[in-house]
Amino acid sequence: MSQIQELHQQAMDLAEMAQVAKLRNNLDLASQLSRQAFEKERLAAELITNNFAAEPTRSILYRSAATLAIDCGEIHIAERLITTALSGNPPSEIAEELKDLFVQINIHKYFARRGLVFDETKLQILS
Repeated sequence: MSQIQELHQQAMDLAEMAQVAKLRNNLDLASQLSRQAFEKERLAAELITNNFAAEPTRSILYRSAATLAIDCGEIHIAERLITTALSGNPPSEIAEELKDLFVQINIHKYFARRGLVFDETKLQILS
């Protein structure tokens, strides 16, 4: 198993353990496991940062690392991971998911800068 696959598998195992800990209401353990998952996935993605021929693996790893970063409250790192992923050549479906993640973490700030309150319940009615 390559180092990337090994790191990714460890990250997914840790993320699953974090979900179980969260379900058991052990939030401190869930937080620790989520952070470990995030760090492993970020390392896996960074091992192929400049390997643009490794798509869709490259962008999938970055999408996963960004999602885990968001779970850990590391929003600025998530933004960097998303932009790094988009700087490659991700398949259109993955690119759209990355853009959705970017909107998800920035929509409240966007509305706040314009003096507006974002109401998710109204948005859900429209979709």
